Amino acid sequence: MEKSGIGPWVVSELDHEFYVPDYIEQIAQEVLQSYDLSVQSRQVVTTKPDKGGAIWKLETKSGPKSLKLLHRRPTRSLFSLGAQEYLVNVKKARVPAIIQTKDGQNYVEAGGKLWFVAEWIEPLAPVSKDLEGAKQLCYALGEFHHLSKGYVPPQQAEVASRLHKWPKSYKKMIEKMEWFRTIATAYQEMPASPHLLNTVDEFKEQAKRGFDRLNQSHYFELAAKGNEYWGLVHQDYGWSNGQMGAEGMWIIDLDGVAFDLPIRDLRKLISGTMADLYRWDAQWVREMIRSYHEANPISAELYEILMIDLSMPNEFYKNIKEVVYEPELFLNEETTQLIQTIVDTDQSKWPVLEEIQHDWEKGGYE
Repeated sequence: MEKSGIGPWVVSELDHEFYVPDYIEQIAQEVLQSYDLSVQSRQVVTTKPDKGGAIWKLETKSGPKSLKLLHRRPTRSLFSLGAQEYLVNVKKARVPAIIQTKDGQNYVEAGGKLWFVAEWIEPLAPVSKDLEGAKQLCYALGEFHHLSKGYVPPQQAEVASRLHKWPKSYKKMIEKMEWFRTIATAYQEMPASPHLLNTVDEFKEQAKRGFDRLNQSHYFELAAKGNEYWGLVHQDYGWSNGQMGAEGMWIIDLDGVAFDLPIRDLRKLISGTMADLYRWDAQWVREMIRSYHEANPISAELYEILMIDLSMPNEFYKNIKEVVYEPELFLNEETTQLIQTIVDTDQSKWPVLEEIQHDWEKGGYE
């Protein structure tokens, strides 16, 4: 790979866990020349080899910092860097501050990607994986969404917005279910295929019902309020990206932020947490929504969209869509187990959604 363009890299079994090719380490060294930092050490702490991204922890005379190689297109990365700057400088959010280069820039462009340095927040620790921890995560998420309202991206950035894309993504989910069926039929001899064929119709019906409900909901008028009104979603929020520091909860890794209805993040957090519990629990869902609502109030119209999004076959779709790439590897015994777990968990979802739907009808979460 030429120095002029950083792309994905292959990690072999002989490479250590956070292997980064030498040419990228060389570019990292050159990037740091643009900063007025006395760097004593640099250590890779995470990589995205399939996308061409990495994070290093720097020990410097002015304390620990992070150096990030952002894997997205530079114009897309400008959007998230602008968001990070806005949240720190304008809204005083607990988000790591960006360190400027010697010539006052927020980033360095090298190898066709953007690099930037930010404060490394210490100490940071994940919240406990229990209901109290989940409530802390939800409150911090609500704060983040509230503070992100009003963000205007830099002029040269591409605007990342998912605000108007919900119907399209629901429709895509319905279409992909049909793909799953076609693939399972073509690979009928594989262990997981009969199980996939037994379940895909039910999940496709769920997706169709959700799509119809979305089209009859207040979604279109809510989306019409626009990007600045709603602010940003994190898109990858959870126990690792919301952590407790000395002054409260910090939100880190903002590379994927986009404009959207805020409850998309909350929905992902709830459905992911229920999947971890292997069952839906009304008390957990209720308390998670209540904690979020305290920090960023949810209107009745937005609550309706949250209920619709929770009713979609999100976990089934998320876990099974890999079948499209390598069916003969994917449709194994392990996937048979996975499908059974998803089906069992899904059955516990419906009474919980019905119960919390009525909570709102009885006066909401005030």
